[in-house]
Amino acid sequence: MADLYLIKKWFFAKLVALCILINSSESTVSLTAPDAVTVEQKSSAIVTISSSSAVNLSTVIHLNVTYSSKDNYSSIIRLPEQVFLPEKATSVSFTVIAHDVGQVTTYLLSNNTDLNNQSPRIRFIVIHSSVLSVVTQVIGWIYFLAWSVSFYPQAWENWRRKSVVGLNFDFLALNLTGFLAYSVFNIGLFWILEIKEEFLQKNPNGINPVNANDVFFSLHALLFCVIYVSQAALYERGGQKVSWTARLLLLIGWTFALISLFVAVAQKITWLEYLYYFSYIKLAVTLIKYVPQVYMNYKRQSTEGWSIGNVLLDFTGGVFSILQMITQSYNNDEWMLVFGDPTKFGLGLFSVAFDIVFMTQHYCLYRQSAQYEDISEQEDD
Repeated sequence: MADLYLIKKWFFAKLVALCILINSSESTVSLTAPDAVTVEQKSSAIVTISSSSAVNLSTVIHLNVTYSSKDNYSSIIRLPEQVFLPEKATSVSFTVIAHDVGQVTTYLLSNNTDLNNQSPRIRFIVIHSSVLSVVTQVIGWIYFLAWSVSFYPQAWENWRRKSVVGLNFDFLALNLTGFLAYSVFNIGLFWILEIKEEFLQKNPNGINPVNANDVFFSLHALLFCVIYVSQAALYERGGQKVSWTARLLLLIGWTFALISLFVAVAQKITWLEYLYYFSYIKLAVTLIKYVPQVYMNYKRQSTEGWSIGNVLLDFTGGVFSILQMITQSYNNDEWMLVFGDPTKFGLGLFSVAFDIVFMTQHYCLYRQSAQYEDISEQEDD
């Protein structure tokens, strides 16, 4: 009986401790605030800080500035040093006034023991123009649509001819690898929270160079690369195959990615650096992938089988991609948006350069000669 009494006493004590733990966790109040506040220069905005439940004591919340793109953050934006959250209140608002273009990062700190230890961060981004910001987004979706639609003419051309003769297999293999690497880079920097935080620590201004349209474009492109490869397996290909040079280049690229993975697991490099290695693979592929197609067109003295619609749309997408980065960089006075994402910049630049070569081949060098003669002219002769 004594043993049973001790067991019941022990169980009751554990139950009380569990209830206290649950109550204490439920009593913990957390603060929430906007992750980023974008304000046009020479204007103001109202920012609201909310608590998950009413605080038991009046609370002073300090805005601790941890980063400023300029030496004096007050030259960018005017912030209160602290705000007051009254007892029993669940939110407090304050006004910020933007002066000049730049970025300021603040953390919300308080000595109220009812608040949990997580300090929300607010990134204040002052831009030149809200209209230009909208234009930048529109430009981004234009390049996304142009680049995305550019894959359709080649797929249609292959299906219409039931042949991939004229479409270089080295280009197909390199393109598949390139967009697979680019998708990994974009997904990691846009969707994986830990890597996004790592990027923000390295780039405290908090402007991520990867946008939603970049992610969807790379995944869409990867899908069509798979479709091209499937068509190459099904349709007439005229004895074409991937060259040993291309195979060697692909082996080098994926060996580099595999070795880098082991180095990242061993924590010799960060996962952010590892992702950037994938972007460099994509950049290298973009630099060389068009060369086999250019050479094949030259050898055949023809662009038949290589869709000019693909080229024209790809050229449009490249121009608008570069234009988006330039307008975004100007609007934020942050030119690392161009040079901080060499893959996106290089993708646009190299695509435009090679598209000019393809247009020259198609419209100037290898124009198809007429397949008929005018009957009226023959009769006149």
